[in-house]
Amino acid sequence: MESKLDVESKGSLSSLADGSKDRRDRLQAIGDTMGFKNSFYNVLLAMFAGTGSFLFGYDSGVMTDVIASPHFLGYFNTVKTSPIIGAINSTFNGGAVFGALMGGLTMDRFGRKKTVQIGAFIAAVGAILQCAAVNLAMILVGRIIAGWAVGLMSMSIPVYQAECAHPKMRGLIVGLTQQMIGIGFIVSTWIGYGCHHAPDTSSFQWRFPLAFQILPALMLLIGFLWLPESPRWLIENDRMEEGFKILKGMHFDGTNEDWLNQEYNEIRATIAAEKAITAPGWRVMFTVSQWRTRLIHGTLVQVFTQFSGINAIGYYQTIMYEALGFTGSRAILVAGIYNCVGPIANAIFIFFILDRVGRKRPLLFGAVGITLALICEATVNSQNPNGERRGLSIAGVFFLFLVSVIFSCSFGPISWVYMSEIMPMQIRGRGNAFATGIGNWLMATFIAQVSPTALGNIGWQYYFVFVAFNIVVTIPVIWFFFKETNGLSLEGIDMLFGDGQRALGTLPKEIKDEDVEDAVRRESIARQEKGGVEVDEGHLESEDRGRKV
Repeated sequence: MESKLDVESKGSLSSLADGSKDRRDRLQAIGDTMGFKNSFYNVLLAMFAGTGSFLFGYDSGVMTDVIASPHFLGYFNTVKTSPIIGAINSTFNGGAVFGALMGGLTMDRFGRKKTVQIGAFIAAVGAILQCAAVNLAMILVGRIIAGWAVGLMSMSIPVYQAECAHPKMRGLIVGLTQQMIGIGFIVSTWIGYGCHHAPDTSSFQWRFPLAFQILPALMLLIGFLWLPESPRWLIENDRMEEGFKILKGMHFDGTNEDWLNQEYNEIRATIAAEKAITAPGWRVMFTVSQWRTRLIHGTLVQVFTQFSGINAIGYYQTIMYEALGFTGSRAILVAGIYNCVGPIANAIFIFFILDRVGRKRPLLFGAVGITLALICEATVNSQNPNGERRGLSIAGVFFLFLVSVIFSCSFGPISWVYMSEIMPMQIRGRGNAFATGIGNWLMATFIAQVSPTALGNIGWQYYFVFVAFNIVVTIPVIWFFFKETNGLSLEGIDMLFGDGQRALGTLPKEIKDEDVEDAVRRESIARQEKGGVEVDEGHLESEDRGRKV
């Protein structure tokens, strides 16, 4: 027997026309432009939110310098290639796995803002434990807690940025995630380099770099009190007026009212349609085929990022430089320069190139380029086993730097952009949690744990692990299966993964006012059938009609 919802699904929505092409073109042209005030506000918003990404980069990079501290190694009675060093890094990543997965729940329940603030508070606690450590257990627990915090923020901040961004600026806005990660690496390295000049008898060499994490954590915790919530999360949680007001503040430039109303209609109708057909939860990510495809894509782009080899270099580059003949403070100095190169390349790419060339082509360029650079790096190391041939040592440093540049113009920013923009609203929190937790942090945990042992046992041959993965897996999958999402609204991406129709098949390509009313009515019916509370449709419809710029 058909339910009332099934009958309604066969009704008006399936018969609606797509609307005139002229009107679509006009709205697209309006949407292609943004006033300076709006653009500046969006960038500032994204950059401050990126303080959490700064913590990600700082926490990931700080141990590179800490493990090079003679006092740290002596205090904890270990060596750089010890499994203990791998454990210190892998516990951080392991904590991030659980933090990211937890973030899927907190984002949906408490919102994007509060999730970031929870992460900032936890980060401060972890930093205090690390800098005050008197034994290895305190270091390990502090790293787990810090990883938990970074896991929360690493999946919530790109989502927050993507949901607030104008479609034509989304690549830049979410790409700032990688920019701030890179800046975090820079700051951690140069603080570590400065502290390395403290006497070898002083714990200041490693306690101060670990304590510095507290400052950005407190800035984020307090500063986010004044930042707006994601308008899409507010709309999803029936806070329509507040969501529309924030959307207007972010995207209205004084002339684009038609486009703004169209954007609001798309958000409202898409969320209502998703709610009418599915229930929130982890299971739905795997049962709706188009959503499962998006989840796989989002997870794979994070896996491919890890198997580019960038974190193996980032965590253990001082060991790699020592193999090339750069020891002591010189290794830390080279690491400091290395950590500056990537963010400079990333800034040029996200500000001037990313939203012009799209997502798929740079990913292919990155996979091929990094593979070639790693082959060259392995070749140079094989001919310079003791690091005594100065020319080859410099070449080895150059190819590691080249990997960083190529990564910063491909996987670095795009992994966050692509993952956050392809997830539909109904699973965006949990979907990004899964992709970040499993694809990024679980893989990073594995790489952090095995890399010091691999570098100690097989040396330069370790680079070929990443070369083989790129050739056999990364390049073919991106070439044949990834989709181009550049320039589309988050709701427009729904059509892309639905093969020209909206993925749920319940909305027309262009959404009008009457479609919003219909979608809301259908969602109300679905909620009644599931035992929910009936929505006052008349109130909602009149509310929507009055909500014009």
